[in-house]
Amino acid sequence: MPVLKKALIAMSGGVDSSVAAFMMREQGYGCMGAMMKLYTNEDVGMPRENGCCSMFDAEDARAVASRLDIPFYVFNFTQSFTQEVIKRFISAYQGGRTPNPCIDCNRFVKFKHFLRRARELDMDCIVTGHYARVEKDGERFLLKKGVDGEKDQSYVLYSMTQDQLSRSVFPLGGMTKKQVREIARSAGFINSKKRDSQDICFVPGGGYASFIERYTGTASEPGRFVDARGNDRGEHKGIVHYTIGQRKGLGLPAAEPLYVCGINAESNSVVVGISDELYSKSLTARDINLIPFDKLDTPIKVRAKIRYKQQEQPATVWQIDADTLRIEFDVPQKAITKGQAAVLYDGDIVIGGGTIT
Repeated sequence: MPVLKKALIAMSGGVDSSVAAFMMREQGYGCMGAMMKLYTNEDVGMPRENGCCSMFDAEDARAVASRLDIPFYVFNFTQSFTQEVIKRFISAYQGGRTPNPCIDCNRFVKFKHFLRRARELDMDCIVTGHYARVEKDGERFLLKKGVDGEKDQSYVLYSMTQDQLSRSVFPLGGMTKKQVREIARSAGFINSKKRDSQDICFVPGGGYASFIERYTGTASEPGRFVDARGNDRGEHKGIVHYTIGQRKGLGLPAAEPLYVCGINAESNSVVVGISDELYSKSLTARDINLIPFDKLDTPIKVRAKIRYKQQEQPATVWQIDADTLRIEFDVPQKAITKGQAAVLYDGDIVIGGGTIT
């Protein structure tokens, strides 16, 4: 008689992870649901009922687990999340970079600490509600896009290792969001109509600069706006308030619209210029991860994304050294931003990526 496989389901209280749990149980897995408590709302300045770790979300996740008749627990990962996501987020902005905390959360918490907990509990795999797919090709595991192009989340998963891919299941990868909601409705889940979160989970409303000031207890230090030639253009209110490509909120008089074209943390200055000055044809990415192979021996043609919602762009990529990629786009790209991820694709296969430097 085959041994029952056991799955640890990451349940956030949302509809996606709830349907992922439903599908694993339907496939005959022995399932355990768990919410990752990532922060204390009061510590990040939010009401208790808000955010992805709220008491209401935990109640929704517990209600779904009860309906599925699977055990449910809450794992406290607040210390790891603080060190490896929130502090990285703050440090990036203070250094003139624009981070993607969802990538760090996946890399350092969900597919590191959550997977470690699954091993400690003798579970065979971890399961999340990400819209992506894992397939085995010979001796290697591949990460592929989710079939729902509007919901595909492969961009934020590019840092997954072979070990992590071998132990991860994404049941929603071959489905559309409409299909997921219909399953939730048919199953009678309390959260079947729950809205998707659009914000950074610990910074609701997108007010990241005020969050940084509140969390650190330190007001931003004003500095100077300068143009590409170093000419003074006025005073800014602190570099954490700006990101590459930003137009709104500059408060600078000009004959034509000005944009943030660069941020220099050392001199506490923000470089502004016209739209044409935002374009660049190449970038360097470090802290890289490659999935179908260990290294690039020769340049290859790819399609690359430099931010989550961007359409992929044709490019050529070289591996310069063990931890550095050079990406040359066929046409110049607007607002290539330090701290964001450059992620490479071959069709629906994720080649890998790195952090733009």
